[in-house]
Amino acid sequence: MPAYHRTLLSSAIFAAALPTAFAAEPLAEGSLNDVIEETVVVGVRQRLYDAGTLLDAIQKTEVVDETRIKAMQAVNLTQAIEKSPGVRVSNECSMCGVKRIMLNGMRGEHSTILTDGIPLHTMMAGYYAVDALATTGVERIEVARGAGASLLAPEAIGGTINVISKEPQETGFNINASWEDNDSFFVGMMGSHVSDDDRTRTSLVYQGDKHHQMDNDNNGVSEAPLQENTSYVGRVSHDFTERDNLVLRLAYTDSTIFGGPQGYSIGTVLRGFDGVESEHLFENDDVRAKFTGKPWETTEWIDTERTEVSANWLREFSEHYNAMVTLAWSEHRQDSFYEGFDYAATDHLFYFDWRNNLIVSEAHTLTFGMDLRDEKMRSDSVAGAGSADYVEDSFDYRTGGVYLQDTWQVSPQLEVAAAVRLDRVRADFVAEEKPGTEIEETLLVPRIDMRYLHSDQWTSRLAFGRGYRAPLSFFETDHGILDAGDGFAIEIDKLEKSLSATYALSYEGERLSGTLSLAHTAVEHLAALGETENGVPLLTQMRESAVVSAGDISLGYTLNEALKLAVTLEGYDYDRIFKESYAIAPIEQRALFSLDYGSGPWMLYASASWVGQRDLGDYGYEGYNQPGRERKSDSAESYWTLDMKVAFDVSENLNVYVGGNNITDYTQVNDAETPLFWDVGGAYDVAYIYGPLRGREFYLGFDWNW
Repeated sequence: MPAYHRTLLSSAIFAAALPTAFAAEPLAEGSLNDVIEETVVVGVRQRLYDAGTLLDAIQKTEVVDETRIKAMQAVNLTQAIEKSPGVRVSNECSMCGVKRIMLNGMRGEHSTILTDGIPLHTMMAGYYAVDALATTGVERIEVARGAGASLLAPEAIGGTINVISKEPQETGFNINASWEDNDSFFVGMMGSHVSDDDRTRTSLVYQGDKHHQMDNDNNGVSEAPLQENTSYVGRVSHDFTERDNLVLRLAYTDSTIFGGPQGYSIGTVLRGFDGVESEHLFENDDVRAKFTGKPWETTEWIDTERTEVSANWLREFSEHYNAMVTLAWSEHRQDSFYEGFDYAATDHLFYFDWRNNLIVSEAHTLTFGMDLRDEKMRSDSVAGAGSADYVEDSFDYRTGGVYLQDTWQVSPQLEVAAAVRLDRVRADFVAEEKPGTEIEETLLVPRIDMRYLHSDQWTSRLAFGRGYRAPLSFFETDHGILDAGDGFAIEIDKLEKSLSATYALSYEGERLSGTLSLAHTAVEHLAALGETENGVPLLTQMRESAVVSAGDISLGYTLNEALKLAVTLEGYDYDRIFKESYAIAPIEQRALFSLDYGSGPWMLYASASWVGQRDLGDYGYEGYNQPGRERKSDSAESYWTLDMKVAFDVSENLNVYVGGNNITDYTQVNDAETPLFWDVGGAYDVAYIYGPLRGREFYLGFDWNW
């Protein structure tokens, strides 16, 4: 069997994806194809996870592995990927701490999070769950940018983030713990067991972490909220035969966010809620002065619970054909309070996928199958029900589709992966005020990815893809939910549809490696926040197409065995329509620098980030420190942040470390610009954000293996 044929089989087991990813940190030795060739002799499930750096992605992918995650002291998903090329984690609220993961300059809701290749995250989970996604027990995170980045997630207009679970290789136990000031902490534990016959691999994971409130201007209102997360994961992988494997996974996460008044518990705040607004919220009505209102008037509290259950069966019928069946279910519950407006929701998701991988010749490998996603969300609000203009955002969303992909080895230099999906989409807002079905459509979604090897060092990748997405939640309007007490209306009747093109040129030498990436995406019917003739907040859609272009170059250089340097330069160009759709100004230019040093028992990791100047007026910023007076600056100056970690191996099993995040202690508050403001209508809001809101934090910890 030819060598490149074995590579295609390995890739087929990995959903026939192109084995052409360029890692965020360059490979020290050899090429990615070398890695794939080395893993073809491993068992069927192990090949699934080790066959390369892609799962079902058909575009280039950045990879953050466990070593990098620990070097960055990244305790959650957002911290782990925020320094990857083309990735921006946007803080959308100083009180509730909602985070959006933006890929290639797209909005956060255009990114899809996968768990072991399964789209388990509900619509709502993309808003308050990303900061609660634990990194303990994670082997690597794969970021594939661009529409059509996944066979299983056509709604990923911006791309996908795939969180891959760690497969136990031996029986053991690991604990990683650190402590910060102000009662903040992180504890991650993973216990693993491998049976004597190596057929059964079991892991249990626990992670708890807490991050305290920050009030850098001492006005009695936090700029960064308290966040407490607790996660449990149980996973079993069992080989019934040499050709059959079953993976079962159960996960539970609880997260609490509390932002706003200082010195109060959420219980005290909620018990003190009387619905009567104060005449003044701040001394002299100045948001920079002391807060004098009632605690509930600036409180945002969000409690979420997530439960996930999944089963994946893999059957290798022959060296030419294998199939996988996946069943998954998740539940996302949210109970929340936004400055007097309550919001509770339950979101259920069921997912099914049947996938087949078939080598039909030495040049062609087919991946084909069918999937179903069925999601039901029900929301409730006592405050909202009291308004005649309020329409709840409860919905039913179902997509079913069939898909086909052909990976064609045209020549030793050229590889082409062409895929198409046929999907039936149905989205229905089920409130009494919304009769009928808003969206019911059948559509064809094509995508193509090409890789060309110019030489042993130079590689080109070109990709085109379409995607679609249904805007379905209040949270599409970013901070519009704060106005929901005045009512809320929904005017959605079209799918967002995108067309994306990406190109990447990569170089891999003995010491120097790098990738130049370009991306262009156009989106029709982009969701936006408007208002009705009566001034009621309205979830609607843009009439014109929105366009964003992105470019980045990543370089890595190995000076010697101990020292590696890396730099990434990024630029984004948003058209007028896209700028109008943002509630928080995205970055336009960014530079990332990193240093890795390892010698003997010592390890040093340092990362510096620079964000360029922006004109906030381009994104519709207009706010005042006092109602109608002293307009806030509409210029966001450039800034630097610095993270660093030093670790020492005390023994083969024990590592101790010390480090700090945002060591420069830059926040926009230190720049004399609080995120609190009065809007043009005199209403109080908390999202005049353009820079970091959490200042310097130091930590001390240990990592012990048994």
